Amino acid sequence: MIVDNSTISNKRKLQIGVMGSASDLNYAKRIEDIAEELGSEIARRGGILFFGAEKDYDSLSTAACRGAKKYDGTTVGVTYGKGKDIYEKSADIIISCGAERGGPRESVLVMSCDAIISVSGGSGTLTELAVAYQANIPMIALRSTGGWSEKLADTYFDARKRNLVIGADTAKAAVDIAFIEAEKYLQQWR
Repeated sequence: MIVDNSTISNKRKLQIGVMGSASDLNYAKRIEDIAEELGSEIARRGGILFFGAEKDYDSLSTAACRGAKKYDGTTVGVTYGKGKDIYEKSADIIISCGAERGGPRESVLVMSCDAIISVSGGSGTLTELAVAYQANIPMIALRSTGGWSEKLADTYFDARKRNLVIGADTAKAAVDIAFIEAEKYLQQWR
């Protein structure tokens, strides 16, 4: 079959990351439901969900993956170490960064995204937000979900005030903002 390239769109799908607490932080079911809704909304809008693929336990990022899969969304899990043995078995693509937890995995994950959304979050989420800030990748944080997301929503990381961590009240609003900000972010590469 011959494909006429003049009819193929050059627009790629937006790559939206969802970052959040690991289950050992004992987040509430309400917060897990929000994370799952984030994944669902990203998939329904045709985006690709990027998430931190844990090997040994659940997380809010993996909940987002489950949400995306409910709508046949494409999901990319970035994991640490060398193997592709991850907790969330429904991921479409697994990227093993070869590094351990604590920075390198978070950098690979965030640098693959056009925008990131954080929900709750511990030290890994803080690292991911800091990487996004340094790389000028849009950041959206869900208010009222606890963790670093609640602390950093509607603030700047430092006195430079380069990029605001944009606060959102709902999963739908966060995804709306992420898609708008991701399109703006991509303008620099066109």
